[in-house]
Formats: sequence, C-alpha cells, structure tokens
Amino acid sequence: MDAVRQGVRQDAGQAFPLYIVAVAGLLFLAFAFFAVGQAAATRNSAQTAADAAALGAAQTYRDDLYRALRKAVEGDDDAWEDLLKAMGSPTGTACDSAQWFAGKNDADATSCTPDSWPTSFAVRVTTRGTVGDSIVPGTENKHASAGAKAVIVPRCTVRPAEGGRGPGDGGPADRKEPAKDKGKGMEKDKGKDKGKDKGKEKGKGQGPDKGKAPGKGKIELTCDGKPLTLDPAHLDPFPEPAGFFAVRLAE
Repeated sequence: MDAVRQGVRQDAGQAFPLYIVAVAGLLFLAFAFFAVGQAAATRNSAQTAADAAALGAAQTYRDDLYRALRKAVEGDDDAWEDLLKAMGSPTGTACDSAQWFAGKNDADATSCTPDSWPTSFAVRVTTRGTVGDSIVPGTENKHASAGAKAVIVPRCTVRPAEGGRGPGDGGPADRKEPAKDKGKGMEKDKGKDKGKDKGKEKGKGQGPDKGKAPGKGKIELTCDGKPLTLDPAHLDPFPEPAGFFAVRLAE
C-alpha cells in the first residue's frame, strides 16, 4: 500500500513541470495576441484619422468653391463654368483643414496632395501615439501610418438655353440658300446680302451665351437630373454647397 502511494506522489511530481510549461505557453500566447490587438487598434486609429483628414480637406475645398461660385455668378464672371466643374479655387486652406482634422484624431498629416480629373485630395497621416509596450521588442516606439483619398464630384452641368442652338448643330444658320445666278435675280440678291451683312454686324456679340437664357443673364443648369435656374440678380435662395458638389472617399 505504501508503495502505491509513493508511486502516485512521484507521478504528481513529474506532471507539475508540465503544468508550469503549459501555463507559461498560454500566457505567452495571450500577451502575443494582446500585442497584435494593440497594433491593430493603432492601425485603425491611423485609418480613421486619414479618412477624417481627407474628407475635411475636400469639404473645405467644396466650401471655397461654393463661395467663389456665388461671387462669380453675382459678378457675371465666366469663371463660374470652371468652378462648377470643381476646379479653379486655391487648395491651401483645404490642406490646412486636413492637418486640423488629423490632429483631432491624435495624428499628424504628413502629406496632402491635391489632384484634378476628378478633383481630389490624397492625405497621409501618422499617429502621435505608439503601439505601446508589449512582448514584441520595439513596439513602444512604433507609430502607425495610413492614407485616404477624398474626391469632389460636381452634381451640376450647364444646360443650353431654350432655342439657343448654334452653328454646326443643324440649325437654320447651317442651311445654305441656293445660288441665284440669272440676270435680275443677281441684283436682288446683292441687295438682300447687303441688308443681311448690316444686320449681322449690328447684332454681333448679342447672341445667347451657353447656359444663359436670352436677354436675362440667367444660368440654366441640370443638377442630379433636375433643372436649376440661377438668376444673378436674385440669388436668394441659393442652393447649399452639397447641392452643387458631392464629397466622398475614393474606393
């Protein structure tokens, strides 16, 4: 009986180190997974900051476009056509906004690159915080970086004014009169031509502009499939910035 008890004690003594090794292995795995989780959280934080910075830059640029567009329409400045395409406004304030939004998410914008066709802002950020201490060496000094790109998409296009068909589109201006080359007809035609030429010179530069209603200076647009008329003399109510331009993250 004593021999049996002694054998059991010896088995228990031999199994104890195995338990220690197993527990140590599990603890190591737990700390390793914790380190991976820390890194993933820091990486997600960087991506959130990059998205916010890119969208912030694009929205600021949209607001600048909106103000410039209204000013151009009020002043009858042809620059409104480029502005309507989301082009032509300075980009400095937009990139300043990118840094501000990155800072609000505990990161710094390391680059802000404006581009065109389509108008966009590509931003890269680096987190101010690090992954933190872990069983993986060097993580206490490791920062996360991420990038994002936001685009400004025009919602409106210029719509030709009613009856404003111009040369080259099959309108009356493109139809040629048959030549009259017989005696008396020639004299009549000369008189008609002189009258036409005088009329053309008199009316030069008075034709309807592209997208503007004849004689009224109104700008005819189509925004998301719906007609919109802007009257420089009566701009209130004026659509909001989102009515002219959409802002979204690029895929």
